[in-house]
Order: sequence, then structure tokens, then C-alpha cells
Amino acid sequence: MIPFTHLHVHTQYSVLDGQAAIPKLVDKAIKDGMRGMAVTDHGNMYGIKEFFNYVQKVNKGKEGSERFMPIFGCEVYCAPGSRFTSKDKGWHLILLAKNSQGYHNLLKIVSHAFTEGFYMRPRTDHADIEKYHEGLIACSACLAGEVPSLLRDGKTEEAEEAIEWFKSVFGEDYYIELQRHEVKNPLQRANRETFKIQEPINRQLIDLARKHGVKLVCTNDVHFVDEENAEAHDRLICLNTNDDLNDPNRMLYSKQEWLKTQAEMNELFADVPEAIENTMEVLAKVEEYTIDHAPIMPNFPIPADFGTEELWRERFTEQDLYDEFTRDENGQVIMDEAAGKKKIDQLGGYDKLYRIKFEADYLRHLTLQRAKPIYGDPLPHEVDERIRFELHVMKTMGFPGYFLIVQDYINAAREELGVWVGPGRGSAAGSVVAYCLGITRIDPLKYDLLFERFLNPDRISLPDIDVDFDDDGREQVLQWVTNKYGAEKVAHIITYGTMAAKLAIKDVARVQGVAVSVSNALCKAIPDVLPDGSKMNLDNVIKNVPAIADAATSPDPQLRDTIRYARMLEGNVRNTGVHACGTIICRDDISDWVPVSTVTDKKTNERITCTQYDGHVIEQTGLIKMDFLGLTTLSILKEAVEIIHESLALTIDVDAIPLNDPATYQLFCDGRTIGVFQFESVPMQKYLRQLQPSCLEDLIAMNALYRPGPMD
Repeated sequence: MIPFTHLHVHTQYSVLDGQAAIPKLVDKAIKDGMRGMAVTDHGNMYGIKEFFNYVQKVNKGKEGSERFMPIFGCEVYCAPGSRFTSKDKGWHLILLAKNSQGYHNLLKIVSHAFTEGFYMRPRTDHADIEKYHEGLIACSACLAGEVPSLLRDGKTEEAEEAIEWFKSVFGEDYYIELQRHEVKNPLQRANRETFKIQEPINRQLIDLARKHGVKLVCTNDVHFVDEENAEAHDRLICLNTNDDLNDPNRMLYSKQEWLKTQAEMNELFADVPEAIENTMEVLAKVEEYTIDHAPIMPNFPIPADFGTEELWRERFTEQDLYDEFTRDENGQVIMDEAAGKKKIDQLGGYDKLYRIKFEADYLRHLTLQRAKPIYGDPLPHEVDERIRFELHVMKTMGFPGYFLIVQDYINAAREELGVWVGPGRGSAAGSVVAYCLGITRIDPLKYDLLFERFLNPDRISLPDIDVDFDDDGREQVLQWVTNKYGAEKVAHIITYGTMAAKLAIKDVARVQGVAVSVSNALCKAIPDVLPDGSKMNLDNVIKNVPAIADAATSPDPQLRDTIRYARMLEGNVRNTGVHACGTIICRDDISDWVPVSTVTDKKTNERITCTQYDGHVIEQTGLIKMDFLGLTTLSILKEAVEIIHESLALTIDVDAIPLNDPATYQLFCDGRTIGVFQFESVPMQKYLRQLQPSCLEDLIAMNALYRPGPMD
């Protein structure tokens, strides 16, 4: 048997078209003895980070030939002519990254397809492919590829010109792709026309490949993991096209698009052995590299009158920097030479250290300038000591730029835009520096709050500051940030909506024509929490809910199939959205580091830029996430103050309201807390009436204790 590698694979991130979870694909490939596999979703790279992470996990502790090789790719849509002006959906083309340079070039092509070429779908063109071709391998794709499409239209000469163009750009990294999707089961309802078209086109492709000196590869255009998943995938396509399962004119796949084993692919292409062998040639070209990165801090524009980074480079030697980053805030050496060098490398080397030092000194300047009106001049010893300690930690962890950026947009929101900003919450409230800069409005020294909960050199993690803005003003702040740092450097974060247990049942039932009343009854039978406390999924639901268990084994095939295929589709990506608050601000164009896409904003109906990797993994790539939360309660406060001013001619400063007002505590004692952030739920009102709070410390305790663990 000739070893084989799959080079054309769609996961569930080919939304409503792929029905394959990445872990299952990788596990099956490894079990079959495959050495690697590509992921090539339609027009996007949504699944690449999950693919990378999972392969890292399965490769842990393995060496050499035991390691599985992930190939990061995309089936792009290539517009005839210019992506800017063409009104065509575009031909298909497989692009695979063979090294880090190829990966970063693929990011550009895929990102530009969304931001510059979107027409019905993200589209690239020959110009962008030629510009970013280095490090990439190209395959001619399925029947919808440029060369096969031209052959189907009888345009043999144009097809040959296309082959020569790709060959001139990619050289020996261009391959002509063969596929065979023959339906052999006479009883199966499937697309039988595809194979009839593939066979004559394949013969022409083989002839043209030999004529033009281009190598062949065979693929299977994978859309699901196992043959038994074909019917579940069929229902997914019905969801995509909004068709009923029994519609005689609906779209059909050949149902041959599972991740076939090496033996199955050998049997399928026994007459073209070189097409099998060449998949291993492609695999051999691919290098192992990481797509993760240390934090990439945005550069904060420091006022010229403070100095310049170049001046800092003249003033401080590398030895000065080494000493500063390997000693504590009192100047005592805390690292040996090996640890010191490792520290410098982690922070990005001496070039990056100069920037951090420059930003750290400006952060110190701002903090001390704003601390003196609060704490007095000179600063009390304990305040000075705490500030020095915090600033040192921020500097040696490489985060001064982060704090400069956050304080900048918070102060701009308050002073320039008139947007209301919350007083701060979470662990950031433990920072005196954050308090002095106006990021938070609560004195951590007064309430003995711990800075170490926020930043700790022994637990390396990015700072996480949730900033609340009034609901109406949040968009203004985001626009201000975009204007300051540039549209290419600011993006929202994508989210993926998946089919949970109830939604999977509803979707499959609708496609299969099950009565809505029956579908609703099945969903209603599923509790919010399972009795045995197990994870909510259909396998566990069947064990715990008799109505669903009965449906799964029902003599009615329609009902039985609903549960069967819902189990297969459960967890599948169904749609994309935008993270409610997470925003990326990058030093460079975001597409230098991760792929970006565009998503339609439900409020404005405009397409906004998003990262293609979601919030769970985005920071692993080095991008810095900042949380801009829109808070309705702040909008209510803002409006209340405006109404009071209009009706009573009183100007209320909410930050100056005393924290010992008896009338206010009586409201809490009475449980009259509608509209009070984190105190307005009915159970919280009940416990407030029992507690009868009389001071801020009581409210702090109530808020801390009203959580699942303590409440138990």
C-alpha cells in the first residue's frame, strides 16, 4: 500500500457545509497510520488554531516520525479578474502553507478576501495570490476549480493558460488535483452526476498535467469523518439551503466525502499511483512551526516633549537594561545569568526592552504626577513603596504599554467624549497605579485590596481589565480607538454559535418534516441541568431523560432518525457572531499575526472586522484582548443625572456621593435594588433583606458571597 495524506479537508468550520470535528479527524488519521493531514475550510481559517492546539496535544512527548504533521490551508475562492470589481463567486483553489512564511502569506490572502474581495463570499484574485505566493503550495481543487471549470466549459486553451500561470507562480509547488466520488450503493439517495463529470475531466487533467510537467495529487474533498455520517451531513446541507429532506430538487452531495483510509484511497486511485505518492511529497515539503507568539504589545504614542525611544537607546546601554529587568524594585539582583537571559528573550530581546523601558518611564511619570493630588506631596512612604513595586512588576512583565493604552481611552471617554465609565471591577481594582491613572475609582489601600490577584510575576498571564462604558457610548469609544491606532490594527473577536442538544433536535426535526408539536415536546423534556450532574449533551440526555431515550429507540423511523442525526450534528458550528466586549488592539496589522474576517453588525448592518480565531485562543497568538463592555446600568445612571439636572437644577457627581448615606442603605435593606448592577436579581434582593446591610463592607461581603460555591 502506498502511504497517503489528505490535502483537501473541510471541518465544521466550513459553516453548515462541513460536519467534521477536528479532534475526530485527527484521531482517525493517526489511527489509520497517516503521517499528517491538511485542513482547508471554505474561504476561511477559523479552525486552524484549534487544529494546531489539538495536534500539539497529541504530539506531546513524541519525537521524529511519531509526530503528526498539521498542514494549515484554505480552499479560497478566486475571482476572475479583480477581487475589487468582479461580480463572480469565484473559482476554488487549495492553498497550503509549507512553512511559517507561507502561513503568514496565507493569512494575508484569506484576510484580504474578506476585507477587500467580499461578494457573497470572501474572494481573492490572481494579483494577491502572486503577491503572497512565497511558502505556499497550490492545488487545482475540485470541479469548481479554475482549470476544471474551464475544461467543463470546453475552454481547453484557457485551461492550459491557467495551468501555465499557476506553474509560473508556484513552480513545483503547483499540483493538479484528481477526485472520484462514485456512488456504488444503488439504493442510496445521492448525487450521481458528479462522478459522471469527474471522470472525463480527470482524463483531461491527467493529459494536461503530463503535457505541462505538473504533478498530480488525489484528494477526497472531505466533509465528514466516517461513511455513517453521510446522512447527518445531508441534513446539515438542508439546513444550509433551507430545504426539506424530501425535496426532489434540493442540493445533494455524493455522500462519498468521508475521511477515507489510506487503503480506500489506494483502491480508488490504483490506476494513478503517482497521485497517491505525491500527497506524501507535499507532506515532506511542510515544516513544523508554531503559530503562537509572545504578547505583541501595541505601541503607545508618547508625547514628544517627554523624549523619544531613540533618546532612551542613547541614554541606556544593554547592560543597564539587563540590570533593570533582573533586579527587584530596590535594586537587588534576583536572577542568575541564565535566568536573566531567558527573561530578556521572553520579553522580545533588547530591541523590545528599549521600548518597554521607554513606556515604563512614561507610565511612572504619569502615575506619580496623578498620585500626588490624591495622596499628597511628598507621597506617604507606604504609597510610594506600593507604587514602586507595582510599576516594577508591570515593567518586568512587559506590560507598561497596556496600562498607557487603557488609561488613555478611559480618560478620553470621560473628558473628550462625555461617555460614562464604570468605577472598575475585578482584580484590577487592587492596583494603586490603576487608581492613580483613573482606570479604577476605588482606593485599593483603603480597602486592603491585593495587587497580586491582578498581576503576579510567578503566574505569567496578561492583565485583564474589564472596562464598563454606558451602553450608548461604547461604540463612540471603539471608534475613537480605531481612529487613533488605525483600522488595520483594531478588530473585534469572532464567536461561533454551535448546535446544543435542543437546537440540534429542532434543526433535524424541521428538516425531516417532524411536526413542530413533537419537536417542541422533545425539547421541553430536556431539563436545564441533568439529574446526575453530568455534562449536558445528547448522549447523557438519553441516559437521564426517558422521553428522549424512547425517541432514540422508537419504531417510528422519523423520530428515531431525529435523535440519531441530532447526536451527530450536536456541537457543530452553526453561525458566526461578534464577542460582546472583546476587542484586539495590535502593534502591527492584525492580519500579520492572525486571519481576519468580516461579520455583519446586527445594530448597524455594516460589515465589521473580526479575528478568525475566537476569544478562547486569541491571546495565545500574541494579540492583546481588551474588554469594552456596554452597561445598561451606566446609561440609566447617566440619564438619571441628566433628568435631575433638568428638573431640579442639581448637578450630581456620582463619584462624590458619600458611602455612608443611611437612606441608600435602607433601599438595600428593603431589597429595592432594581437597576443596581449585581444587586438586582430576585434572590439577591431576598438575601439583602435578610442581611440588613449598614455599611459598604456589608455590600462587599454580600456581593462576594453570592456565588455558587459560597451559596452552597
